[in-house]
Formats: sequence, C-alpha cells, structure tokens
Amino acid sequence: MLDGSWTAGFGNYWKAEYLTGIPDTMLDVLAEYLRDITSPLSDFKLVVLGGAAARVAPGATAVAHRDAPYVLNINSRWALPGDAEPHVTWTRRLWEAMRPFSAGGTYVNFLGDEGPDRVRAAYDEATYQRLVDLKTRYDPDNVFRINQNIGPRSGG
Repeated sequence: MLDGSWTAGFGNYWKAEYLTGIPDTMLDVLAEYLRDITSPLSDFKLVVLGGAAARVAPGATAVAHRDAPYVLNINSRWALPGDAEPHVTWTRRLWEAMRPFSAGGTYVNFLGDEGPDRVRAAYDEATYQRLVDLKTRYDPDNVFRINQNIGPRSGG
C-alpha cells in the first residue's frame, strides 16, 4: 500500500512496538516529538489491530502478539546525501519514550537491522521454537538468512 512512497535517493530508519493502548499521556509524548521532528519526510503510524487477526487461535500462524490492540511504526526518512545521525537518533529516542506503553514484542515486518533479540521479541516462545524447528529441518545450513533471521538449532 505504501511502497510507492519509498523511492530511491532517501535514507530510511524505522522502529516499531506493539502498544497496550493510546492514553493521553502517550499522545502528549508523541506531540512533543513531533515538535522536534528532524525531517518533513519522517512520520509515525498508529495501526489498529484486532478483528479477524485477533480471533486466530494462538500458534495457528507465525504471527504472534495478536492480543495487542495497536502497533506503532516510527519512520525517519531524509534526502541523500545527508547525515543519518539526527534522524536515527530522533527515531530511537521516540521509540524509547514509547516503551512505557509497550505491550511487548514487535511486528517482524517493521524490524530493521536490530539483532536477534528483537527478532525473537516478534514471536511468543512456542511460535519461535516452532520456527527454529522448521528452519532446522528445511534450511539447516541457514542459506536463507538475509532477512529477520531465525537460525537453525546448532548441529542441525
């Protein structure tokens, strides 16, 4: 839906988090960060979850955290060439300020290069272990790893 706006010639950095709700105190924090936004191309999105996705039985798919009512996606974007530091810092600071409202975890498709702990946070434990089992069975050499990688169990 939004891919057309992600054209070449721009730097991008994003972070995301599931939220427990949208209280007024959180809106106040968001307003504060909007006053200090570092690029007119940056934004954040609050996505309402629930509906059919929330009614799927736990473990039926790899999508976890179906009980979270919202997800926050913070995107910084700036023209290249340009200094990434202020934009990345703005995104990280806003994300940290939103952590008190976190439901835990994150949506895997909204992850950047954040490391294995954040990839693991995208899944509940049972789902993560099921994905490790599948990876071990079908890709024990971790050939398909240029992604939000879940590695195989060592020793295949």
